[in-house]
Amino acid sequence: MQQQKSFAKEGAEPALYLVPTPIGNLEDMSFRALRILKEADVIAAEDTRNTRKLCNYFEIETPVISYHEHNKETSGRQIIEQLQRGQVVALVSDAGMPTISDPGYRLVQDAIEENITVIPLPGANAALTALIASGIAPQPFYFYGFLQRSSKDKKKELEKLKKIESTWILYESPHRLKDTLKSMLDVLGDRKIVLCRELTKKFEEFIRGTLSECLNWAVENEIRGEFCLIIEGASEQEESAESLWWEGLEINEHVQHYIDQKDLQTKDAIKQTAVDRDVPKRDIYQAYHVDE
Repeated sequence: MQQQKSFAKEGAEPALYLVPTPIGNLEDMSFRALRILKEADVIAAEDTRNTRKLCNYFEIETPVISYHEHNKETSGRQIIEQLQRGQVVALVSDAGMPTISDPGYRLVQDAIEENITVIPLPGANAALTALIASGIAPQPFYFYGFLQRSSKDKKKELEKLKKIESTWILYESPHRLKDTLKSMLDVLGDRKIVLCRELTKKFEEFIRGTLSECLNWAVENEIRGEFCLIIEGASEQEESAESLWWEGLEINEHVQHYIDQKDLQTKDAIKQTAVDRDVPKRDIYQAYHVDE
């Protein structure tokens, strides 16, 4: 067990500050965030170019170093060494909340393992900003982030997500939005969704409707900007239908469905069929191979 009192020795010990930065509107920068960035010994940034622009705008002269997905091992060790020498480090994301859909969580883990104080600041976050204006129930909610890029992997993820009864949240880039909406409509059916585009910026836009309506919008319009997707959770009726979808299938058809549609190995398809039917796996194995 580890107990951290964040401000017991403020200024006397090293600390890693997690500092949110605006997701579009610079007026969303807090007074406290500005103070921490100015007082820190160094700023660790996912994209140093974006962070230097921010620093120039607010006249922050603190040195900026790079910490991102491709250098997190070497840069992470260097940052931990700086903290161990007594320095204060401010970690920022490209935009928004550090560690959310960026590698910052690894640095947080490393700092905690070294008993270094980790202090979070509240601030801008695209997921919550989109959620509260979506018109879809804001709680409970499930944040997922980005889906896999390949259609095959994406559909596997969506098959799992479709069972969640809570509202759920995705991030998506403009050039993948159309394909993602197509996959979602195929897997989820035509449930409610809100496309939140360019949050806090001049061209902020909310497209509210069903998946089919929003897919039509994506097909007919030029897609620009980063998107946050708010998706309605599964209804009780959907859950019931999902659990009974295999009724009427023979055992061999049930197993074959998982092999053909879910791309499972035969042994895994047999195992899942046994779970669906609540019978011993050996019974499914025997029935499947006899029918073959």
